[in-house]
Amino acid sequence: MSLLKKLQVPHVFVLLAGVVLVCSLLTFVVPSGVYDSETKIIEGHERTLLKPGTYTHLEKQFDVGNLLLGKEIETETEKATPVGLHGFLTAIPRGMERAGDIIFFIFVVGGVFSILTRTGVITAGLARLLDRFGSSGPALTMVLMTVLAVGGSTLGMGEEFIPLVPIFLLVSKKLGYDRIYGMALVMLAADVGFAASTTNPFTVCVAQGIAELPLYSGLPLRLVFFVCALTLAIGYTLRYGAKIKADPSASFMPDDKFEIEVSETQEKFNNRHLAILISSTAIFAFILFATQRFGWWMADMAGGFLLMGIVAAIIGKLSVEDSVDAFVVGMRDMVVAALVVGFARGISVVLEDGQIMHTIVFGAASVLTHVPRYVAAIGMLFFESSLNLLIPSGSGQAAVTVPLMAPLSDIIGISRQTAVLAFTSGDGFSNTIIPTSGVLMAMLSLAKIPYGKWVKFMFPLFLMLMGLSSLFLVIAVAIDYS
Repeated sequence: MSLLKKLQVPHVFVLLAGVVLVCSLLTFVVPSGVYDSETKIIEGHERTLLKPGTYTHLEKQFDVGNLLLGKEIETETEKATPVGLHGFLTAIPRGMERAGDIIFFIFVVGGVFSILTRTGVITAGLARLLDRFGSSGPALTMVLMTVLAVGGSTLGMGEEFIPLVPIFLLVSKKLGYDRIYGMALVMLAADVGFAASTTNPFTVCVAQGIAELPLYSGLPLRLVFFVCALTLAIGYTLRYGAKIKADPSASFMPDDKFEIEVSETQEKFNNRHLAILISSTAIFAFILFATQRFGWWMADMAGGFLLMGIVAAIIGKLSVEDSVDAFVVGMRDMVVAALVVGFARGISVVLEDGQIMHTIVFGAASVLTHVPRYVAAIGMLFFESSLNLLIPSGSGQAAVTVPLMAPLSDIIGISRQTAVLAFTSGDGFSNTIIPTSGVLMAMLSLAKIPYGKWVKFMFPLFLMLMGLSSLFLVIAVAIDYS
């Protein structure tokens, strides 16, 4: 932990701006090239595909006016131009512009979730579950972890669960477990749901949008993956709980006095909360239906979520001022998550301007085409997991990697849907152990659990989850997952 305290991790904006700069410099030295492309209508959606075997090298040309001011260069033959000062400085603003629909969608969803939180439906619902299943540790564990995992998998909830950590610690203490068990109830459940995404708007939706896939397509396999991952996580947690019940010294924190104070003034779950829950579920179900039936896109879905927030505020009897305040607070909490998408999209802007993106795809394809497609898919998984250390934002990482992974999957004969699955699981499961995950570190701080103790508990399960992800990627390749 002392090493982690000394380690200063730059802000994600600094990291991404640094990557944009490095990519700009690479456009001077990495050969430029381009694939021929074609536009096809697949399942009613327009998709741009690269043609394998058509990569062509492009010569580079240098012009001071272009490098400094972005001046257009007229030439008789097609040539590539490195990204200079003007291109570097404008890459992030242009990335923001290109990702505008995703950015504002994230803002809206964050604001709506804040309204739902303000109504008290989340905390009151959990309190109701505690009252109903509190006498049985294993049963309560399964119910709580399932509820939180569903929230993470369907709605991308994670930060919203941070205030619940003290409540879950109290549950763990009452059941005779330790701090780590209480932390697992909330953090592990939420993250497994987030990683094994079914309809997560921040990962699945963003990645499928960039990959030009129908939104929320490929749901059946993701549902099976979610059930398997959650079952593994619950089983691992229950096994740890049974172990420390039999022998308290087996705890990773055996000397911890485990003193916890939680306010007991929780609002009781009432008919108003039930109405909010039913209406929100119904609206969300219609959003999913509309994306498939009517081709709804980001703006349409944002409108659906706005309706969810308005209905929740009315039923919850929030004043206009309270509703607006909650919405603003929610958007404020999403500033980094939303804007990181624009920063990340700036990377693809630079790669495209310098015409080296296809070169990277060509280089990766040259290697991956000589290994089995199954190995290539698993390689994507571990690449995404490693990159998450630098870009812990799911939507931001999607903006960085999916523009590369989507055409790469076309070249090596893997479906884009498989590439999206590699992204969501690779990005998600590593959030349980990486020190750059804001949600993880915030929860550990609230739970008063040393980072090293948590990693000792979590790392074996992390390896199991990565193994499970690898298995499902093999299945996805085998069935040509679409």
